[in-house]
Amino acid sequence: MTTSDRRPFRRALLSVYDKSGIVELARALADAGCEIVSTGSTAATVRQAGIEVTDVEQITGFPEMLDGRVKTLHPRIHGGILADQRLEDHVSQLADHDIAPFDLVVVNLYPFAETVAAGGSFQEIIEKIDVGGPTMVRGAAKNFASVAVVVEPEDYAEAARAAGAGGFTLGERQELAAAAFQVTAGYDEAIAAWMMGALDGDDAQDADGAEQDEAEEVSDTYLLDMSDEDAATMGFAATLRYGENPHQRARLAVVDEEDPGLAGAEQLGGKAMSYNNYVDADAALRAAYDHDQPCVVVMKHNNPCGIAVAREGEDIAAAHARAHGTDPVSAYGGVIAANRTVTLAMAQQVKPVFTEVILAPGYEVEALELLHSKKNLRILQVADRPRGGVEIRTIWGGTLVQDVDALTAGGDDPATWTLAAGEAADQDTLADLAFAWRAVRAPKSNAILLAKDGAAVGIGMGQVNRLDSCRLAVARANTLGEHAEGEQAPERARGAVAASDAFFPFADGAQILIDAGVTAIVQPGGSIRDDEVIAACREAGVTLYLTGTRHFAH
Repeated sequence: MTTSDRRPFRRALLSVYDKSGIVELARALADAGCEIVSTGSTAATVRQAGIEVTDVEQITGFPEMLDGRVKTLHPRIHGGILADQRLEDHVSQLADHDIAPFDLVVVNLYPFAETVAAGGSFQEIIEKIDVGGPTMVRGAAKNFASVAVVVEPEDYAEAARAAGAGGFTLGERQELAAAAFQVTAGYDEAIAAWMMGALDGDDAQDADGAEQDEAEEVSDTYLLDMSDEDAATMGFAATLRYGENPHQRARLAVVDEEDPGLAGAEQLGGKAMSYNNYVDADAALRAAYDHDQPCVVVMKHNNPCGIAVAREGEDIAAAHARAHGTDPVSAYGGVIAANRTVTLAMAQQVKPVFTEVILAPGYEVEALELLHSKKNLRILQVADRPRGGVEIRTIWGGTLVQDVDALTAGGDDPATWTLAAGEAADQDTLADLAFAWRAVRAPKSNAILLAKDGAAVGIGMGQVNRLDSCRLAVARANTLGEHAEGEQAPERARGAVAASDAFFPFADGAQILIDAGVTAIVQPGGSIRDDEVIAACREAGVTLYLTGTRHFAH
């Protein structure tokens, strides 16, 4: 931008609720020779600082009226805001009506959302619906070619700087206008949402506008505050012992009576389920049903510490044995999910290990009898496999909704993978790669999973960079394998395959796996440095497949 498109501040309109920094801005404007026009309390604040100011009512010829509802709504104000000073006709019309144009409009709005949040009465909230403020803001923003609009106190300093530099450039005025429209859009959205709530009965007015008796204020914790009986009428199946931590309250709701899923699982034994039990159980069940073969997952803190499938001729007990062997240390206190009926043989393997929850589509009679001997073990029977649909996560002030991630993308089929380095994998290696690709969806990203013979042997999860995930996967593979006392743990990374839930941004992560003895890698690809990763694998003679699909789990 050149200085030629700057418009100096010759006349400014100040009308603000939040007066933080307004005196400093007014002083900078006055020092630059700018005439200041202002409303009510803003004018008083500026005047008390010894700065000359013209009251709006001197311009309009009308005093503030209707308890302050009408101050600036007048052609002498809005004509000065909306006149496009590039047009001779607009300038001529201003002169005909003795209206001076504005070059700067500084406005911030009545605190509507804050008044609602503070529990204001219906009428108090109504009076905090700003009319004149948004009108001035929208007018100035529309006319950014001639007028600069500032709506946030944090921008006052920049406006003060511009006053001494000959005004804002055209590009700066357009940026300020865009920010102003965002403010008015959010303001109107908040008003609309509150008004719809009032129509639904949270607040009510009678025909004369008098406030009726207000219903008991509904807090954002009302679902936790209500009685168990009232909660049951709203579909809440249980009050949990506590939430994620003992000081947090929690409930469980069934949202679909016809397909209740885990929320409607039949508990066959053990203590009541906790919030964390449900979170881990859900993650474990989804991971187990990602595989078509008999599969067992051991879940801990929402991350799999073990996962394996039964190979040809094996049953669910074999899958459990190898899933437990992934990380027998972390399996203590874990949640076990199986996608097949739990057999007596599997139950016999589970019994010696402290386990919080076991869940499966069914149990052999003898297996259930044996598991019942562990009185605290929560035993759940879930009728069906998890389905798709949407998942919801709340954030501060909002809700995120997305499709449930499933292994349905084109790159989830090994037949679509691209061989980028090394020789094509043989049947057994490709089977391990396919297993690893399905299994790596379960750990939290960044995730690296090493696999061998249909079982995970090392998992690096939840790290803030992929290098650490690679190091962790190798370290866990080479230190947590079962071995006789006094013997060194086997180097399970050597000869294993690896899967990465997202691309390698640099070759160094893949190099860690290569140096550990991994023979094949599957990853999405798509990095600007894919060529470096491919070159590292080629040099080492390591097979590399690219899927073109990513499976982050945050």
